[in-house]
Amino acid sequence: MTSCPSSAGCSGQSQTRVNEQLARKAAQHPCYSVSGHHRFARMHLAVAPACNLQCHYCNRKYDCSNESRPGVVSELLLPEQAVAKARQVAAAIPQLSVVGIAGPGDPLANIGRTFQTLELLRQQLPDLKLCLSTNGLMLPDVVDRLVDVGVDHVTVTMNALDPAVAEKIYAWLWYDGERYTGRMAADLLIERQAEGIRKLIEKGVLVKINSVLIPGINDQHMQAVSQQAGEWGAFLHNIMPLISRPEHGTVFGLNGQAEPDAEMVASLRQSCGISMPQMTHCHQCRADAIGMLGEDRNAAFPLASVPVNPPPYLPVLHQRTQLHASIVSQGESEEADACLVAVATSQGLAVDQHFGHADRFTLYSLSAAGVMQVGQRFTPRYCRSPDDCEPEDAAQNMEALLELLADVSAVFCARIGLTPWKRLEAAGIEPQVDGAWQPVETVLAQWWQQRKLAGGEISIRGVA
Repeated sequence: MTSCPSSAGCSGQSQTRVNEQLARKAAQHPCYSVSGHHRFARMHLAVAPACNLQCHYCNRKYDCSNESRPGVVSELLLPEQAVAKARQVAAAIPQLSVVGIAGPGDPLANIGRTFQTLELLRQQLPDLKLCLSTNGLMLPDVVDRLVDVGVDHVTVTMNALDPAVAEKIYAWLWYDGERYTGRMAADLLIERQAEGIRKLIEKGVLVKINSVLIPGINDQHMQAVSQQAGEWGAFLHNIMPLISRPEHGTVFGLNGQAEPDAEMVASLRQSCGISMPQMTHCHQCRADAIGMLGEDRNAAFPLASVPVNPPPYLPVLHQRTQLHASIVSQGESEEADACLVAVATSQGLAVDQHFGHADRFTLYSLSAAGVMQVGQRFTPRYCRSPDDCEPEDAAQNMEALLELLADVSAVFCARIGLTPWKRLEAAGIEPQVDGAWQPVETVLAQWWQQRKLAGGEISIRGVA
């Protein structure tokens, strides 16, 4: 391991690795990545009708199938319907990388429906990223639940940090059985948003801040929002122009509130970019949008077209991974000497998890393009804990693990027991523990070079 001459230098190197890992984590999320938005697709599931905050720029009653506007949906879905539709779309659009819940109300004002949907998605589509968009009012109460179910990208709409500004944007909010208005509502919302954002970032969740730009109300305040979001550790700031057309029936639309012009939006993004990265490719999507950013294929997937008995998902999962590997490696993953591997890693920085305790594996494509992160697969734990590993459960979970990882050449982990080691070998998957606690990319690059020199096979080392 390379030594560092000073603690400051080590800290700087560590932070650089963290920043690089965050960028890789976002690379396949079209809303978080400039390069990813034309290569990967997203799907919004409309399962959250209620809202606990009334914004002057929002009216969820209006729907036009040709309109792209937050809060607009054509069909409201039950959790089971949403997941069935997600499976249909996943089979039809292999570029799909993210499934999110963004409304038409607020997902966390519909906690039961939202978490039922997220849990079903995690069980039935274990390879897709889960995403959530919220006003943040209820966020502090559910951060741990979001992390446990595997949500690793959250967008929080924060339009102001100053209560005097915020009370001009919101009519009321509903919290803990009471209705708040005016300054009390603004104070409470801002406090809860800040707490929730900080908690998410502490848990390693990527946070994007959405802000609706409202001329004469929060335009002079936007730099303060961006600066604070950057100090908290948010990943991206998305300044969106207000949509206030009278036909939408919003308060701002009916009272003639002006929309910002393109010059104002561009100027503020540039000035706020000093504080933190700015999103410039947002299309202000509907709450049921499907496809690449800039397109919406929702009309092609009406609820009536969802099959009652969906086809098996594992072939879809493996096909999707091959395509995503080809996208990130620019086709190099299709060469004969390329391969996929799975890594048990807690943060994507080091090979640091025991095989039996991992509930997700990060997949990498190894090819002439280098070590490229492809995605994650959530898996059942081989053991519930070091002291709780029932043979019957372990055998069942191992079968599921082998099916999920059937397309990888090797599994890298910090430790692995003899029984799963032998099962992986029998399935043609190489268990590897030599890189325990070392940087993931270094370990994988060295292993792949050895594999090439050995003609595609590496001798298997002893069991940890």
